[in-house]
Amino acid sequence: MPIRILITGGTFDKTYDELHGTLAFDESYVTHMLERGRCMLDVRVDVLMMVDSLEMTNADRARIVAACRECGEQRVVITHGTDTMVETAQVLAAGVPHKTIVLTGAMIPYAFGSSDGLFNLGSALSFVQALPPGVYVAMNGRVFAWNNVRKNRDAGVFEALRTE
Repeated sequence: MPIRILITGGTFDKTYDELHGTLAFDESYVTHMLERGRCMLDVRVDVLMMVDSLEMTNADRARIVAACRECGEQRVVITHGTDTMVETAQVLAAGVPHKTIVLTGAMIPYAFGSSDGLFNLGSALSFVQALPPGVYVAMNGRVFAWNNVRKNRDAGVFEALRTE
């Protein structure tokens, strides 16, 4: 069961720019994370973009939808910034109805060492194999349907909108 991993940026792949004192993008850590986690899955990794999700445009989201539609895999994991992950999930649900798509991210950059990114990536890879077609958000060991999740910025977690 091959899986496509699409990288879009977000905190997941940010590094600290010492010259400017800001978080910035260099290159993705996902391939390193897969190696570190001893991933034995059949995955193909594509870097679509490296953007902060707060700066993601409708054109960027259309590019993500197109990549999901055009890839041959029926199971897709997308690394994404957490601030607008749910908005992208909504667009994907409308545009890619017959694949299993799991979005994941990190609250702390992987480069910082104390990141939740490695765990979130592993969880997303597990969920994408087990869930039926649909769009989901996987964070911190939990998975949510795209239309039943929100980021609780005060608590720093994703949570269900309603219990089912």
